[in-house]
Amino acid sequence: MLTGLLPLTQGEFEFISCDLAHGTASLRYQLRYLENNAPKRIDFLETVRFPGAPELSTLAPARARAAERALKLLHLMTGTSYFKALVPPNIITGTPLTAGMAALATAVYTEGLAEFAYQNKLKLQPEFNTGNVDAGTQAAPAPALGLQARALIALGGGKDSLVSVEVLKRAGTPACAVWIGRSELIAATAQASGLPTLNISREISAELFALNAQGALNGHVPVTAINSAILVLAAILYDYSQVIFSNERSASAATLIHEGVPVNHQWSKSQAFESALSEIVQTEIAADLHYFSLLRPYSELAVTKKFAATDRYDALFSSCNRNFRILADKPASRWCGQCPKCHFVFLALAPFVAKPRLLKIFGQNLLDDIDLAPAFEALLEWNGAHKPFECVGEAEESRAAFFQLCERADWREDALVQHFAKTIAAKIEKPNLASLLSPDPIALARIPEAMRSALGDVSLEPNSKT
Repeated sequence: MLTGLLPLTQGEFEFISCDLAHGTASLRYQLRYLENNAPKRIDFLETVRFPGAPELSTLAPARARAAERALKLLHLMTGTSYFKALVPPNIITGTPLTAGMAALATAVYTEGLAEFAYQNKLKLQPEFNTGNVDAGTQAAPAPALGLQARALIALGGGKDSLVSVEVLKRAGTPACAVWIGRSELIAATAQASGLPTLNISREISAELFALNAQGALNGHVPVTAINSAILVLAAILYDYSQVIFSNERSASAATLIHEGVPVNHQWSKSQAFESALSEIVQTEIAADLHYFSLLRPYSELAVTKKFAATDRYDALFSSCNRNFRILADKPASRWCGQCPKCHFVFLALAPFVAKPRLLKIFGQNLLDDIDLAPAFEALLEWNGAHKPFECVGEAEESRAAFFQLCERADWREDALVQHFAKTIAAKIEKPNLASLLSPDPIALARIPEAMRSALGDVSLEPNSKT
């Protein structure tokens, strides 16, 4: 077992190589360390498969160079999964990084791994500007590649990306629904979207799972950073000028503050990451490739209100992360009813969806189970609790939803709504629902005009008739 070695006080993590051939990106890494004074080496190979992608040799030279830079970006992002296993103090990239790429990598390996570090009681200080890394290197300005005016829209199986799908359709934006991995649930929502589809596969190195079984460090990695890099490369290979995610403004809020430092489970969904990656893409990869989140102007509550406007996906979507675990068992139905995502999505939809419809979606009434009181109190950040390490909205949003339900005859008799009304409501300030449902004007201005118009206004009055 490795437990006595961790975290490593000496050792190296090296990005060995990355290449792309026959539609497969091969990403190689190596961990080196001493065990009982004997040198040890662990090699990892991760593969990402882009079906039907052209060979780099067939692309125009500028586009081939952009694909190579995007591949380097992907190599850096996926490395988080392997670096975290032993957390060696030395990182070797193999080839020099530009100043911008070094800064992005440092942010991803610190802020993107902040939850992992917090849970494992570590202080991460990775450096990407020492040894053979020249952080002063400046990339030649990225050229415009003449990419086609169409979008890759990332699907995750949940409500947010489906809202974006409908917005793109209303805007008349040519788009392809793309997802990563083998999820049948996401495949079903993609099919229901009516858009062309693309499924990219990702195979994590089996050596990592073996290492975890021996006691390696484990925990949350910035998956959205990895998926974003995959889609940036995909956009160049398949000729798309936009990579669109569906991260709302609530994702920028820290899960907690630890020793004065924000720890955000959703950091790679935050505005900070989006801005940093977008700048790298346009300055170092392709000037006419745009990476952004379509829902950034909105709170989670505003997104759920938008989702409530259609029942098209009621029988298909799920935001329950237990559906998407790699090795662990998945829930028997689309909603486990026990995790923070199930709790938050149920609560956030309740003010905007007719009760019978919501109960049909979930198959149960989560707000009428008093045993779930501690879980919902965590969403409220009540009594000293911080919100869960999950992709859930801010406490203010959960509080606003409960206040709305207290005024609804169809909900106010349920156990947790009564509990909130009797125990919590009088001791907290009632949030401004109109403010929570209003888009942020600065973020809204960043959205392309046609999509901005299609987003429309979020009504300030809850709709109980949907």
